[in-house]
Amino acid sequence: MLRTRLISGLLAIPIVFLAVYLGGVWFLVGAWLIAMVAGWEFGEMMKSGGYHTTPLITLALITLLLADSYQWPYSQLQLIVTVVIIPALIWQLFRKKTDTPTADWALTIMGGFYVGLGLAHLVALRQLADGAVWVTIAFLATWGADTLAYFIGRQFGKHKIWPRHSPKKTVEGFLGGILGGVIGALLVGLVFPNTLGVGLVIIGAIIPVVAFLGDICESMLKRDTGIKDSSNLFPGHGGFLDRIDSLLFVSIVVYYFAVWIG
Repeated sequence: MLRTRLISGLLAIPIVFLAVYLGGVWFLVGAWLIAMVAGWEFGEMMKSGGYHTTPLITLALITLLLADSYQWPYSQLQLIVTVVIIPALIWQLFRKKTDTPTADWALTIMGGFYVGLGLAHLVALRQLADGAVWVTIAFLATWGADTLAYFIGRQFGKHKIWPRHSPKKTVEGFLGGILGGVIGALLVGLVFPNTLGVGLVIIGAIIPVVAFLGDICESMLKRDTGIKDSSNLFPGHGGFLDRIDSLLFVSIVVYYFAVWIG
């Protein structure tokens, strides 16, 4: 399992950083493709829980949110919300094969926002003046946190941190994740020496906490719907949603850190 995880991760890294380097429409398209798969996985997850979302509406909302983020700060979010939420509710009137129309409607919309808003902020982050640097910080600190949390938790973990939603995660792994996040952020500083200074340590310590919450939230959704992974599309890692669950939260926090503080 560990070998498969490492191989899958190593194959994905150059593709991700090529998209980050190219930026522009290439980054947007890459984020959109991942979002489409993750949005579909969300619908399949809800189906396993006995709900019947409308994937076409979920994916349309995600697409609109990402397209809108490419034009920030000239946002049309209010218009997007209006043209999606009300028609999605009306659509439930015509569906016959469901006993939970209210929940189906709510989950259809929230799936779009859950995946779409996180990746929309990532696209907007890349659009900033130093966007490539900020996106690299988000990725490396998240990956560093995930990697060190895994190995330290596996080797030294004894105290459960949130057994209700993720029984394997430990306090020791969580603290190791914070160290991994700081190391990941500092690595960016080695490549871009004039980046943030002490701010790298701050954002490097914040990202693992946010990433942990993103991971735990998806674990809660999976436990609620009775599945282990969002899909098996990514060998050794589960589905795409499993791979970006932390990044969905991290992207939002890093974007506003970059805009307000950085």
